[in-house]
Amino acid sequence: MISWFFIGLVTTILLTPGPTNTLLASSGIQVGIRKSLGLIPAEALGYFIAITVWGTLIGGLSKQFPMIPVILKLFSAAFIIYLAFQLWHKAQPNPDYNQATIRPRSLFCATLLNPKALLFASAIFPTHVWHNTSAYVTHMLTFLILIIPIAFFWIFLGKKLTSNKISWLNPFNMQRTASLILVGFSVPICYSALLSF
Repeated sequence: MISWFFIGLVTTILLTPGPTNTLLASSGIQVGIRKSLGLIPAEALGYFIAITVWGTLIGGLSKQFPMIPVILKLFSAAFIIYLAFQLWHKAQPNPDYNQATIRPRSLFCATLLNPKALLFASAIFPTHVWHNTSAYVTHMLTFLILIIPIAFFWIFLGKKLTSNKISWLNPFNMQRTASLILVGFSVPICYSALLSF
């Protein structure tokens, strides 16, 4: 069963600015929405592989070392707070999105190496997912479905930033808002880990 908490965490973290989302927004700016849609499968595949590999490693090690999931949850909560701090202090009204045209392979590699994948595998996906095929499939499908509208949002945002018609829809406001939301989500992750002691 998929919890609303899982959906909320996945959505919030996927919406957070990072390497993958920056590339999606850059593509929206450079080539528009329609030509950028081909990048979404590359993001989905990158996350699918990275989360599965991290989760399998964590699931296997947690049988021998039951404290690993607890430690990783605490580490993930600390990483989320660090990410929130970075987002807050690095928010810029006019970031530079002018890069070379984004190709699916580049987006796939950026997503495969994105630290968010470890965060998803260690703290967001429930631990039983790595020992139960049915739960894994259900959670992974939900995750992959959530990627589609969020990736589209970042591409759309990139396109909108070029027109600058919506004054409040800017990178500065989005990063500051994402920062506050991340801090809010770090608390239950930390609490969950501390309950395991």
